[in-house]
Amino acid sequence: MLTPEQVLDLIPQQRPFRFIDRLVELGEASAVGEYTFRDDETFYAGHFPGHPVTPGVILIETMCQTGLVALGIHLLGMELPEREVAKTVTLFTDAEVEFERVVGPGETVRVSAEKMFWRRRKLKSKVELKLADGTYVAGGTVSGMGVAREQF
Repeated sequence: MLTPEQVLDLIPQQRPFRFIDRLVELGEASAVGEYTFRDDETFYAGHFPGHPVTPGVILIETMCQTGLVALGIHLLGMELPEREVAKTVTLFTDAEVEFERVVGPGETVRVSAEKMFWRRRKLKSKVELKLADGTYVAGGTVSGMGVAREQF
């Protein structure tokens, strides 16, 4: 089984498109990750000038990086050796998410993900995104599948 540090090392997304700083929890059916949106994130310059707001698509990506990518790597690591897990990338396939609040620069978010379905490298998770103080931001379901790196 992979450690949270090994899972983080295997996540293919990197800055400026990596939205997971740390894995707080990682288990057979769940994952919890955190990310602090930095003031210098590239998207804030145009979304919206003078009143920056984190785009919803970035918040969905944040939920996916914990709820699909990190959890998927962990689940695959329970079945295969690390060198084989490293040959797989989890790609997004579907999301159904509702938002209740905006997230701005400097705010830390916590993503909680619960496995709903895992079979043949296909994963569906229930996700919830909250601010560090527990304020609810968004939630729903996200889906993805693991594919061999050489396929893209």
